[in-house]
Amino acid sequence: MKTTDTVPTGVETPGSPGGSGPVVTKAAAPAPRRTAKAEGAALNVFSHGVLIIWAIMVVMPLLWAVMTSFKTDRAIFTSPWSLPDRLHFENWSRAWTEAHMSDYFLNTLLVVGGSLLGTLLLGSMAAYVLARFEFPGNRFIYFLFIGGMSFPIILALVPLFYVMQNMALLNTLHGLILVYIAYSLPFTVFFLTAFFRTLPTSVAEAAFVDGASHSRTFFQVMLPMAKPGLISVGIFNFLGQWNQYLLPTVLNTEPERKVLSQGLVQLAVSQGYKGDWSGLFAGLVMAMLPVLAAYIIFQRQVVAGLTAGAVK
Repeated sequence: MKTTDTVPTGVETPGSPGGSGPVVTKAAAPAPRRTAKAEGAALNVFSHGVLIIWAIMVVMPLLWAVMTSFKTDRAIFTSPWSLPDRLHFENWSRAWTEAHMSDYFLNTLLVVGGSLLGTLLLGSMAAYVLARFEFPGNRFIYFLFIGGMSFPIILALVPLFYVMQNMALLNTLHGLILVYIAYSLPFTVFFLTAFFRTLPTSVAEAAFVDGASHSRTFFQVMLPMAKPGLISVGIFNFLGQWNQYLLPTVLNTEPERKVLSQGLVQLAVSQGYKGDWSGLFAGLVMAMLPVLAAYIIFQRQVVAGLTAGAVK
């Protein structure tokens, strides 16, 4: 009976020309080491752990403020971490009516809405020109806007106060709107200039060939294409303008024209020794709810606008 020799793995045995020799097999590749995979898994677990801890640190104060706004003053101090015995909506109604949060809320909506519209309109027009047209002084104007981002607003408060006073814009909502627009334009132009440069030029050239003017091409062709960038920079400007406190404190001192950030400070100061902490927390939640709602609704557009310029 003929037996077949077994060739150990990795040993080469010369065979005879007639094929009577043992079969030669190639050595199998060694199994890849799993060190890199293990390190990647450990890093993934660590990064997720850090993100979870960071999320808890951010979310817990917000949840605690919302929970506290439905509690009584006594419950806030005796059991600050417990759930309210019932939902005390009278805290919200008291803050809305007696603390005049409704007036502050309306003033803030008017100021932020007008300034946001003006900032996006003027900023997008300036950014489009700087990104698409070459002319003498283009880079100089662009770097002027960049320099405006690094200029501390606190250094301009005193001259800005006298300029607003001389132009009869002090203690007016439309004057505050103009200041907000000027304050937000540098970042808006910087952001949208980089965004307009990533948009394809062939679409605009096709519009010019069809006889469209520059203004029609901008408003009907390029501006709709820049929607992700407009939403992203609009959210950032909305957050900054909604939470602005320094500018309205200096330029808007009339009680009936105060905005929400001033109203919260006024609510805290006017308490004196009464200690209406439940009403204060209710007003605080009222002020932060629009910001949270705006980010939750437009979070996909914000991410899309930030990443749209990564790949042409």
